[in-house]
Amino acid sequence: MTPREIEIQRRTDLSVTHVTKAVFPPTTNHHNTLFGGTALAWLDEVSFITATRFCRLPLVTVSSDRIDFNHPIPAGSIVELIGRVVKVGNTSLKVEVEVFVESMSHDGRELAIKGTFSFVAVGEDNRPVPVLPDHA
Repeated sequence: MTPREIEIQRRTDLSVTHVTKAVFPPTTNHHNTLFGGTALAWLDEVSFITATRFCRLPLVTVSSDRIDFNHPIPAGSIVELIGRVVKVGNTSLKVEVEVFVESMSHDGRELAIKGTFSFVAVGEDNRPVPVLPDHA
């Protein structure tokens, strides 16, 4: 592996982000399931935290590349969002977030939502900057 590949792997491992939330009525829709807009906000937040932990630079979200809603998340569930960096470019990176749902009263969990977000690191002039130092 090159020094850059080693640094990318090190930073990727350190930036994995886990956030756990409970789904309560204020976050649900008329079907008594998690509102899609709330889910998207949670996904974007976890992807941003993951990307920031990777490069420790100011970032902007440039796209949500794909969001798959595999099944509804009922009120009274526990969800865990897990963010991982899956691709690193020169000034950009891609983060995948998986949302797992579990019952508060039964063991087991399953993948409910999966999304991918792209970010660009920016400098003080809001222009793209490298996500890794030159020596990496």
